[in-house]
Amino acid sequence: MTWADFYLVCFVVGFFLSLMMFLAGGLHLHIPHFHGHAVHIQTAHAAPAHGTTGSQVSPFNLITLTAFLAWFGGTGYLLTRHSVIWFWAALGVALLSGTGGAAIIYVFLSRVLTSPDEALDPADYEMVGVLGRLSMPIREGGTGELIYSQAGTRRVCGARADDGSAIPRTAEVVVTRYERGIAYVRPWSELTGDESEFGESVNEIDRSR
Repeated sequence: MTWADFYLVCFVVGFFLSLMMFLAGGLHLHIPHFHGHAVHIQTAHAAPAHGTTGSQVSPFNLITLTAFLAWFGGTGYLLTRHSVIWFWAALGVALLSGTGGAAIIYVFLSRVLTSPDEALDPADYEMVGVLGRLSMPIREGGTGELIYSQAGTRRVCGARADDGSAIPRTAEVVVTRYERGIAYVRPWSELTGDESEFGESVNEIDRSR
Protein backbone atom coordinates (compact mmCIF):
# COMPACT_ATOMS: atom_id res chain seq x y z
CA MET A 1 0.00 0.00 0.00
CA THR A 2 1.40 3.37 -1.00
CA TRP A 3 1.00 6.56 1.05
CA ALA A 4 -1.50 7.79 -1.51
CA ASP A 5 -3.60 4.68 -0.85
CA PHE A 6 -3.28 5.17 2.90
CA TYR A 7 -4.47 8.76 2.68
CA LEU A 8 -7.32 7.75 0.40
CA VAL A 9 -8.51 5.05 2.84
CA CYS A 10 -8.43 7.59 5.70
CA PHE A 11 -10.46 10.04 3.64
CA VAL A 12 -13.07 7.49 2.57
CA VAL A 13 -13.49 6.06 6.07
CA GLY A 14 -13.66 9.48 7.72
CA PHE A 15 -16.02 10.96 5.14
CA PHE A 16 -18.52 8.11 5.10
CA LEU A 17 -18.55 7.70 8.88
CA SER A 18 -19.20 11.43 9.25
CA LEU A 19 -21.95 11.25 6.65
CA MET A 20 -23.58 8.25 8.35
CA MET A 21 -23.57 9.97 11.76
CA PHE A 22 -25.13 13.14 10.38
CA LEU A 23 -27.82 11.21 8.54
CA ALA A 24 -28.54 8.98 11.54
CA GLY A 25 -28.76 11.91 13.97
CA GLY A 26 -25.42 11.06 15.49
CA LEU A 27 -24.99 14.63 16.64
CA HIS A 28 -27.45 13.92 19.42
CA LEU A 29 -26.57 10.30 20.16
CA HIS A 30 -22.81 10.10 20.22
CA ILE A 31 -21.51 13.33 21.69
CA PRO A 32 -20.24 12.79 25.25
CA HIS A 33 -20.85 15.58 27.72
CA PHE A 34 -19.14 16.49 30.94
CA HIS A 35 -21.48 17.97 33.49
CA GLY A 36 -20.29 20.32 36.19
CA HIS A 37 -21.44 20.01 39.77
CA ALA A 38 -23.26 22.85 41.41
CA VAL A 39 -21.86 24.38 44.55
CA HIS A 40 -24.35 25.39 47.23
CA ILE A 41 -23.09 27.55 50.06
CA GLN A 42 -25.24 28.87 52.88
CA THR A 43 -24.18 30.91 55.88
CA ALA A 44 -26.00 32.87 58.52
CA HIS A 45 -24.86 36.21 57.04
CA ALA A 46 -24.89 35.76 53.29
CA ALA A 47 -27.19 34.68 50.52
CA PRO A 48 -26.70 31.19 49.13
CA ALA A 49 -24.36 31.03 46.16
CA HIS A 50 -24.93 28.81 43.19
CA GLY A 51 -22.22 28.04 40.69
CA THR A 52 -22.39 25.78 37.68
CA THR A 53 -20.35 24.82 34.75
CA GLY A 54 -22.59 24.10 31.83
CA SER A 55 -22.46 21.16 29.57
CA GLN A 56 -19.31 20.86 27.51
CA VAL A 57 -18.68 18.76 24.43
CA SER A 58 -15.46 16.78 24.68
CA PRO A 59 -12.98 17.67 21.91
CA PHE A 60 -12.22 13.95 21.64
CA ASN A 61 -15.35 12.31 20.28
CA LEU A 62 -16.31 10.19 17.29
CA ILE A 63 -17.43 13.13 15.16
CA THR A 64 -14.21 15.12 15.55
CA LEU A 65 -12.20 11.91 14.97
CA THR A 66 -13.95 11.18 11.68
CA ALA A 67 -13.57 14.82 10.66
CA PHE A 68 -9.83 14.56 11.35
CA LEU A 69 -9.57 11.42 9.23
CA ALA A 70 -11.47 12.97 6.33
CA TRP A 71 -9.45 16.19 6.26
CA PHE A 72 -6.15 14.42 6.95
CA GLY A 73 -6.75 11.81 4.26
CA GLY A 74 -8.09 14.20 1.67
CA THR A 75 -5.25 16.70 2.08
CA GLY A 76 -2.59 14.00 2.15
CA TYR A 77 -3.98 12.30 -0.94
CA LEU A 78 -4.09 15.51 -2.97
CA LEU A 79 -0.58 16.50 -1.95
CA THR A 80 0.82 13.03 -2.68
CA ARG A 81 -0.84 12.59 -6.07
CA HIS A 82 -0.85 16.10 -7.47
CA SER A 83 2.26 17.80 -6.09
CA VAL A 84 5.97 17.21 -5.75
CA ILE A 85 6.08 18.29 -2.12
CA TRP A 86 8.49 16.41 0.15
CA PHE A 87 6.95 13.38 1.90
CA TRP A 88 7.43 14.67 5.48
CA ALA A 89 6.16 18.11 4.53
CA ALA A 90 3.05 16.54 3.01
CA LEU A 91 2.51 14.50 6.17
CA GLY A 92 2.86 17.60 8.34
CA VAL A 93 0.44 19.60 6.20
CA ALA A 94 -2.04 16.71 6.25
CA LEU A 95 -1.83 16.50 10.07
CA LEU A 96 -2.39 20.25 10.39
CA SER A 97 -5.31 20.06 7.98
CA GLY A 98 -6.88 17.18 9.90
CA THR A 99 -6.45 18.99 13.22
CA GLY A 100 -7.91 22.16 11.75
CA GLY A 101 -10.91 20.29 10.35
CA ALA A 102 -11.56 18.58 13.68
CA ALA A 103 -11.25 21.93 15.48
CA ILE A 104 -13.82 23.52 13.16
CA ILE A 105 -16.28 20.68 13.80
CA TYR A 106 -15.64 20.90 17.56
CA VAL A 107 -16.32 24.64 17.61
CA PHE A 108 -19.46 24.11 15.54
CA LEU A 109 -20.73 21.43 17.95
CA SER A 110 -19.90 23.29 21.17
CA ARG A 111 -21.00 26.77 20.09
CA VAL A 112 -23.89 26.15 17.70
CA LEU A 113 -25.52 22.75 18.22
CA THR A 114 -25.05 22.17 21.94
CA SER A 115 -27.59 23.91 24.12
CA PRO A 116 -26.67 24.68 27.76
CA ASP A 117 -30.18 23.59 28.72
CA GLU A 118 -29.22 19.98 27.94
CA ALA A 119 -27.31 19.81 31.21
CA LEU A 120 -29.76 21.16 33.71
CA ASP A 121 -28.46 20.45 37.18
CA PRO A 122 -31.18 19.80 39.79
CA ALA A 123 -28.99 21.61 42.32
CA ASP A 124 -29.58 24.82 40.36
CA TYR A 125 -33.23 24.60 41.36
CA GLU A 126 -32.75 23.66 45.01
CA MET A 127 -35.26 25.68 47.02
CA VAL A 128 -33.76 25.38 50.49
CA GLY A 129 -31.77 28.53 51.17
CA VAL A 130 -33.47 30.61 48.46
CA LEU A 131 -34.11 34.22 49.44
CA GLY A 132 -37.14 36.21 48.37
CA ARG A 133 -39.89 38.61 49.36
CA LEU A 134 -43.54 38.02 50.14
CA SER A 135 -45.92 39.54 47.60
CA MET A 136 -48.88 38.34 49.68
CA PRO A 137 -48.79 38.21 53.49
CA ILE A 138 -48.81 34.95 55.38
CA ARG A 139 -51.52 34.82 58.00
CA GLU A 140 -51.04 32.71 61.09
CA GLY A 141 -51.29 29.12 59.89
CA GLY A 142 -52.11 30.34 56.39
CA THR A 143 -50.45 30.58 52.99
CA GLY A 144 -48.98 33.59 51.23
CA GLU A 145 -47.01 34.15 48.04
CA LEU A 146 -43.25 34.27 47.63
CA ILE A 147 -41.36 36.03 44.84
CA TYR A 148 -37.77 34.92 44.31
CA SER A 149 -35.09 34.83 41.64
CA GLN A 150 -33.59 31.53 40.49
CA ALA A 151 -31.62 30.48 37.42
CA GLY A 152 -31.77 34.05 36.16
CA THR A 153 -35.57 34.33 36.15
CA ARG A 154 -38.21 35.66 38.53
CA ARG A 155 -40.41 32.95 40.02
CA VAL A 156 -43.46 32.76 42.27
CA CYS A 157 -44.69 30.05 44.62
CA GLY A 158 -46.90 29.56 47.64
CA ALA A 159 -45.32 30.16 51.03
CA ARG A 160 -46.03 29.33 54.64
CA ALA A 161 -44.24 30.29 57.82
CA ASP A 162 -41.99 27.53 59.06
CA ASP A 163 -43.30 27.98 62.62
CA GLY A 164 -46.88 28.78 61.62
CA SER A 165 -46.66 32.45 62.60
CA ALA A 166 -47.86 35.42 60.57
CA ILE A 167 -45.41 37.25 58.29
CA PRO A 168 -46.34 40.60 56.72
CA ARG A 169 -46.30 41.46 53.02
CA THR A 170 -42.95 42.62 51.56
CA ALA A 171 -41.06 40.82 54.33
CA GLU A 172 -37.73 39.37 53.23
CA VAL A 173 -37.64 35.63 53.91
CA VAL A 174 -35.46 32.58 53.41
CA VAL A 175 -36.76 29.13 52.45
CA THR A 176 -36.01 26.48 55.08
CA ARG A 177 -37.84 23.58 53.40
CA TYR A 178 -39.93 22.93 50.31
CA GLU A 179 -42.77 20.42 50.21
CA ARG A 180 -45.47 19.79 47.58
CA GLY A 181 -44.99 23.11 45.86
CA ILE A 182 -45.07 25.12 49.08
CA ALA A 183 -42.03 26.94 50.44
CA TYR A 184 -41.73 27.08 54.21
CA VAL A 185 -39.96 30.29 55.15
CA ARG A 186 -38.51 32.27 57.99
CA PRO A 187 -37.96 36.04 58.07
CA TRP A 188 -34.47 36.99 56.94
CA SER A 189 -34.17 39.42 59.86
CA GLU A 190 -34.54 36.55 62.34
CA LEU A 191 -31.48 34.86 60.88
CA THR A 192 -29.25 37.91 60.46
CA GLY A 193 -30.74 40.60 62.65
CA ASP A 194 -30.23 42.99 59.72
CA GLU A 195 -32.60 43.42 56.80
CA SER A 196 -30.44 45.87 54.88
CA GLU A 197 -27.90 43.28 53.77
CA PHE A 198 -30.38 41.50 51.55
CA GLY A 199 -32.82 44.32 50.88
CA GLU A 200 -31.11 45.69 47.80
CA SER A 201 -31.01 42.37 45.95
CA VAL A 202 -34.64 41.63 46.71
CA ASN A 203 -35.73 45.10 45.56
CA GLU A 204 -34.44 44.17 42.12
CA ILE A 205 -37.02 41.38 42.03
CA ASP A 206 -39.85 43.83 42.74
CA ARG A 207 -38.65 46.29 40.11
CA SER A 208 -38.74 43.53 37.48
CA ARG A 209 -42.44 42.83 38.08
